Amino acid sequence: MVKITALYVMKCSPEGSDPIILANASDLSSFGFFQRGSVREFLVFVSRTVSKRTPPGQRQSVQHAEYKVHSYNRNGVCALGFMDDHYPVRSAFSLLNQVLDEYQKNFGDSWKTVQADNAEQWPYLDEALTRFQDPAEADKLLKVQRELDETKIIIHKTIDSVLERGVKLDSLVEKSSDLSAASQMFYKQAKRTNQCCTVL
Repeated sequence: MVKITALYVMKCSPEGSDPIILANASDLSSFGFFQRGSVREFLVFVSRTVSKRTPPGQRQSVQHAEYKVHSYNRNGVCALGFMDDHYPVRSAFSLLNQVLDEYQKNFGDSWKTVQADNAEQWPYLDEALTRFQDPAEADKLLKVQRELDETKIIIHKTIDSVLERGVKLDSLVEKSSDLSAASQMFYKQAKRTNQCCTVL
């Protein structure tokens, strides 16, 4: 199962100072209780390191063991996602883009005056961490593709169920008023052509 471990929003100063945490959310339940403090510190360290090295207007992914850190710096506000290796990259950046849009909508340019890490929780980020565990939620194209795949499965099941009830496809083709004579002829010729290749 794919997993998002943490999401961060950082203020990146071009003058080289350490980035400042504007918001963060993490799910450390997969780590042991006594490991969680160290993991949280490691997440902060990597967030500062990666966001500091992500130029404005750029996106990048950094691989570490079975995890990837995806980073997107939009004019000094940088969103980061700590995901496992199986989380699709396009979905990850789609999620980070949504997080930055929502941050701008909620806080505007107030981030420019922030001077220290923000310890307050931002409810949207906690919701996003939970909701986007499924990559299809972050990536609408992936979601549409999955819905199309499900529809295709239903269509296959429907045709199979019609055939199971003893109705022959040949008789349906002959009775159909939707098919022209040319289409019916094409169907019959295609069926004859494919019969020579049938393995018994």
